[in-house]
Parts: sequence; C-alpha cells; structure tokens
Amino acid sequence: MNPVEYRSETVLVTGASSGIGAEFARRLAARGARLVLVARRRDRLAALAASLPTEVTVIALDLTTPGAGALLDKELTTRGIEVTSIVNNAGFATHGAFHTEDPQRLAAEIALDVTSVVDISRTFIERLRSRGSGFLINVASMAAYQANPTMAVYGATKAFVLHFTEALWYESRGTGLRVLALSPGATDTEFFSVAGEGADGGTRRMRAGDVVETALSALDRRNPPPSVVAGRLNQISAALVRLISRRQATVLIGRLMKA
Repeated sequence: MNPVEYRSETVLVTGASSGIGAEFARRLAARGARLVLVARRRDRLAALAASLPTEVTVIALDLTTPGAGALLDKELTTRGIEVTSIVNNAGFATHGAFHTEDPQRLAAEIALDVTSVVDISRTFIERLRSRGSGFLINVASMAAYQANPTMAVYGATKAFVLHFTEALWYESRGTGLRVLALSPGATDTEFFSVAGEGADGGTRRMRAGDVVETALSALDRRNPPPSVVAGRLNQISAALVRLISRRQATVLIGRLMKA
C-alpha cells in the first residue's frame, strides 16, 4: 500500500476533547492533516483546536444520539467538508456488578461504544473506500480479549469493536483504505474519572501518546495488520490469554478486578 499522505487527509476524530482522542488530534496535526474534532464539550474542543498548527473544524455532538452518523454527514456537507479518514475513539465504561448498574447508563454505553462506531463507519466507509487511500481506526481495548467481570458491558462492546474492525480490514483489502483496531490497556486519561479509579484493576497506566504512536506506526507499515495492541506487556497478555481456557481467563480477570 502507498504511504498515507497526511497533508491530503481530513480526519474525523471522535471523543477528541481529552485523552487518546486529543492526542490523536495533536499527532495527526503534527503530520499535516486537517481535522474535524467531535465531542460533547465544545469549549474543550475549541481550546484544543486553537493550539493545533492545522485547519480544524469543531463539532459539538452527543454521539449517543440516534443517527449520529447522518447528523455528522449533514453538518459536514453544509460546511463543504469532505472527510477522508476517521478515528472512532469516543467511548466510556461502567464499572460495577452488572445487576446493580443503571439500565439507562448501560444503554448509553452501548450506544456510544458500539452503535456510534457502526453508524459512523457505515455512513462514510463507501467514500473512504472509493477514494483509495486514508484510514479508519476504531479504538477497542485490552478488555476485548476476554470476559470482564465488573465491566461486563464495556468488555463486550470492545470485543464487538475488535471483531467488527478486523472484518472490515478484510473486506477493504485492495481498496487502498487502511482499517485498524487499536487496543490500549489502562491509559492515564479522564476515562477513570467516569469509570472509577478501580477500573484499571491495579495495572500500570500507559501514556496516551504511546497508545497513539502504536496506531500511527502500524499505519506506516506497507501492509498494516487488522489490529494492534498498545504496550509490550499488553501484547504478551493478549497472547497468553489464548493459551488458557475461557473459564480460567474469566476467573483470572474477576480476581484482578476483585469481582
């Protein structure tokens, strides 16, 4: 595949107001890409946009809204902007025993972590494929590789994102579109302000910059893989969990999370 020409790209980044999404914005801007930043907090997006050395469009939108992909497409069309690459990063987690969780909160979690990813991908992917370049990155998680007691819904949503994205990687072969699932482990971001500090299971947290660099380094390959895990220890963990039974993996994670 030809190298990504970032100066020719207009990249839509969701969940861009903080953490991994904001770091994607910084790294992509440094490579010369134009950006469309999407999140709920307009003030945070505007502050980030003002700090970046590139053309940036800010769209404040709650991506749990039904039909978010069509809403984004309509807004971009009105502004005369053509998106050529996408980073689906927006997401959040609930942490606690499933039977105690607020059903509406769980529905919002699924809407953001799964439905918006599918909706946005489907809205734009035909145009991305026909252009013959660019990329679609969907942010999954180490939680995708096994069941996650106390984070049952989050782990399931990220397993969906991982498998969904790897399937799109295969379907997009030969089109010139790079498709990649990125699986971080615990990362030092605002994620834990929502999920709770205990949601990291006591593991060491990565830096957002290292997570994003993992994805961009994969895109730089001549033949990018369908998915990458950020962090050497996380890569080892993802490999090892396949060597034990699903029962053993679930018990192990349950004990780690003190379920």
